[in-house]
Amino acid sequence: MKRVFLFLSLCLLGLLSVNGTSAQQGKPRIGIAGIQIENSVFMPNRQQMAVMPVRLPDYLSQDSAMGQAATWLPALMGRGGGRGPVTRESYDAFVNEALEVIKANMPYDAFWFYNHGACSVDGVSDPEGEFMEKVRGIIGNDALVTTTMDLHGNASLLVALNSDLITTYRKAPHDDSRESHRRGVVNLLDRLASGKGRPAYKAWVAVPILVSGEWSSTRVEPAKSLYAMVPEVEAMPGVIDAGIWIGYVWGDDRRNQGVVMTYGDDKAQVEAGAKKLAQKFWDVRKQFSLEAPGYSLEKCLDLAIASDKKPFFISDMGDNPGGGGSGEVTWTLARVLRRPELQSANGKSLLYCSIPGSEMVEAARKAGVGGHAEAHVGAMTDNSYEPPVWLSGTVVYVSPVTDENQAPDNNPYRRQSEIAIIKTGSVYVVVGTSSPTPNLEGTGIDPSKMDIVMVKQGYLVNQWYNMQSDWVMAQTRGGVDQDVKNIPYKNIIRPMFPLDPDMPDPELNVILVPAAKHVYGR
Repeated sequence: MKRVFLFLSLCLLGLLSVNGTSAQQGKPRIGIAGIQIENSVFMPNRQQMAVMPVRLPDYLSQDSAMGQAATWLPALMGRGGGRGPVTRESYDAFVNEALEVIKANMPYDAFWFYNHGACSVDGVSDPEGEFMEKVRGIIGNDALVTTTMDLHGNASLLVALNSDLITTYRKAPHDDSRESHRRGVVNLLDRLASGKGRPAYKAWVAVPILVSGEWSSTRVEPAKSLYAMVPEVEAMPGVIDAGIWIGYVWGDDRRNQGVVMTYGDDKAQVEAGAKKLAQKFWDVRKQFSLEAPGYSLEKCLDLAIASDKKPFFISDMGDNPGGGGSGEVTWTLARVLRRPELQSANGKSLLYCSIPGSEMVEAARKAGVGGHAEAHVGAMTDNSYEPPVWLSGTVVYVSPVTDENQAPDNNPYRRQSEIAIIKTGSVYVVVGTSSPTPNLEGTGIDPSKMDIVMVKQGYLVNQWYNMQSDWVMAQTRGGVDQDVKNIPYKNIIRPMFPLDPDMPDPELNVILVPAAKHVYGR
């Protein structure tokens, strides 16, 4: 029934978008901005927040029904990688620049915050929430706001207050990221088209659990069954959407914890749905575990070298750039290169993905394929665990020189990395990027033919998961270390499971978060 009404609402918006000025005036004006960064606070290096124009997703293309249903007013996106906390200066610069664009596009009927939820900024406890509050100060509290997020982000009370509708992913790995963002936009258009506007109730529940994505993959239990309950709650009459935020384990603020949110027009159902999900989340807390067996690096290498299965995958978990690590920690690579079984060219082949090293890429270009190249790689700034590694070997591949301005929209995060592949002993090292999924097309290297593949990831993305014949997860060092109990937290709210395993059961209070307009009265 919900889907039928949604379809009719979108048809109505489509009718408003055709033929003439009056139809143009009938279209709602919807702004877009956000912060898409996930970065560990437990790293020595700092990064500048990159300011990018918002790129409209394909489902908002000019010839799509949703694209024609509104006048879309994209502003700016704050982006960055897992290279340590963002500097306060660059964050403030992004906020100020974004606010100027948002002011220029006034007025708004609605706004879409496209956030991740795990950005760490020096001296800012809740970067996304504070940005949203500043935007609200410009667009006003009458505008209907939807927020879409990663389930590893933090749905703080400030984020909840400034959102009228909110949604998050339901899968990890995030195969449903596009679907989830689209759901948030569809719900926004539906509330505009139907005239219902702001939902009457938003329920927020803090769940004092702080586990990593590696310990809560939805491919396995208990997260598989836990997240399967979300659509059931969403289907309850009077509920529009529901979500479970695992939270971000490598942040250190009061917002870093698990959260459940539901929203809709029926108070009793919204509260009951939130309580149901929160209670289940708490009840299964002791069942969370790594998706694959987790061991020390040495044991993982022992198992891989002894195995007859290929490719045998090893996750280098501690420096996963997709989880907020820098991607340049050399702790693991240094130990791989010291393994005697891998020092002979006839040993088991091991593909290592990846390590930054522009000097090595240049050295490889000078040597040419088949030549010998050597240079330092990794640990340019994040050298807490191991200094740069001196890599010496045969050039297997080196990418051609490209114009740095040829990336789509001059976006450095979409530019193809310039890489080299260096063979030393039986180890093939992908150099020049921190990506755990480098583009190896045309390099002559087929990961599926390797004996061992080691990637800077926690749970394997589907590209690798569907390829692996066996898989273990290595407890390695880095900015996203899985040894959570020894992370030096200072600001999170305690007690917190599993840091305080014997903590008493929490109250799991369902808090009905008011609308921003109700708080400020205007």
